[in-house]
Amino acid sequence: MSTPTTEQDEIKSRLPDPVELFPEMATIAGGMTKAIHNGLIPQSTIGLVQLRAGQIVGSTYHTVRQAGGLRKAGETEERITAVASWQDAPYFTDAERIALELTEAVLTPNPFGERVPDELYVRASAHYDDKALWTLTLVIAQICFFIPVALIAKPIPGRPLGKNYSK
Repeated sequence: MSTPTTEQDEIKSRLPDPVELFPEMATIAGGMTKAIHNGLIPQSTIGLVQLRAGQIVGSTYHTVRQAGGLRKAGETEERITAVASWQDAPYFTDAERIALELTEAVLTPNPFGERVPDELYVRASAHYDDKALWTLTLVIAQICFFIPVALIAKPIPGRPLGKNYSK
């Protein structure tokens, strides 16, 4: 008797796991992860920021991965779902809102000036000291590092790391 397949079982990645070709990527990813998990930015904020980044760039892989991580961490469905409309959702703290706003500023072109204007920086500085603001910057940088991986290589959404490539 065969096991029924789902549509997800038939999804294939475009490229193989990059760690097979570039083992040093594991060191880079591990170093980035260690840097952002220094305790200055709550894990929930990290997940929310990275979920929003995945949404902005249209990455199913990142949105599924980050939403799953937030669920495992105990985040409510309301907060996870409302990340896409965080500006008017009642579920986020002021510090989380600034983090989400910074993420959008970095990832969204601004035809009228700087992406991160001084006014936004000042508001962010009111919630985060220098080291925490650097940490938040690295949280955004980490997801930006992996965005091309997801968009070009197309790892399989919902599969654990190491099992998310089919080639």
